[in-house]
Amino acid sequence: MNTIIREIRPEEYDLLREFLYQAIYLPEGVEPPPRSVVDLPELQIYIADFGTRPGDHCLAAEVEGKVVGAAWCRIMEDYGHIDNGTPSLAISLLPEYRGRGIGTQLLTALLRLLRENGYRQVSLSVQKENPALRLYQRTGFRILAETGTEYLMLWDNTPGG
Repeated sequence: MNTIIREIRPEEYDLLREFLYQAIYLPEGVEPPPRSVVDLPELQIYIADFGTRPGDHCLAAEVEGKVVGAAWCRIMEDYGHIDNGTPSLAISLLPEYRGRGIGTQLLTALLRLLRENGYRQVSLSVQKENPALRLYQRTGFRILAETGTEYLMLWDNTPGG
């Protein structure tokens, strides 16, 4: 399977709604929420008017002409908020494309893009039980704080960081 990692196109920004929904971690046996959950204000901040703010960056994973995943970030006051200069990251793949290394490719490419754009760090929030935690740790994220069922994590590119 040939995967292309590229910048998302403005006409594809509406795909972020589906990828935001797919980013919701569901433990085994938990009923998925309705798709309208992404309309809640605390989730809309991840995608509303994407591409209009400084710090909005998104890469898409494409397989056979279909966008199957996205990794994006923006500076926002979300679950992974550190400060007003640190973008928060979100990443997801369509379920049938998980476990194939695409997430690693997406995340590595997004971190490289952020480095090239002068960002020294990026944060995220992940549920402790989410298998993606291992991906984040492999790519250099470290746990900053723990809140109930979640970790606040930081990727720090500063010298000695």
